[in-house]
Amino acid sequence: MENKQIIDKETIEQIEKDLLNRKNKILEDLKDISREDNHEADNRSAKFPEYGDKPDENAQEISEYSTTVETERILEKSLSDINKALKRIKNGEYGICKYCGQEIYPKRLIARPTASSCVECKTKLQSS
Repeated sequence: MENKQIIDKETIEQIEKDLLNRKNKILEDLKDISREDNHEADNRSAKFPEYGDKPDENAQEISEYSTTVETERILEKSLSDINKALKRIKNGEYGICKYCGQEIYPKRLIARPTASSCVECKTKLQSS
């Protein structure tokens, strides 16, 4: 088993920069596929395409809308994970497993910057 190391400040700064870039890209993507909607919890809802009134056009609209709704859900989940990671960085809690309180391997954080648990705890959670 590899020795755990504390993630250095430079690496955290680079991860934060990358997370902010990813956040901006996701926000741009969400603007493209959704519109403001005050009736939704996140104030956004997927845009419904309008191709026409023919049955094949209606089927295409429904198919595209279904895909857009799922894409929006995935982007919003990613955005939530990024915001949580950025908050942990701001609060000085980044790189600490939320389950056991131990350091998370720097390699894991570099590979998955939004990780909030160490490999051991994540493995235990997935196997139960």
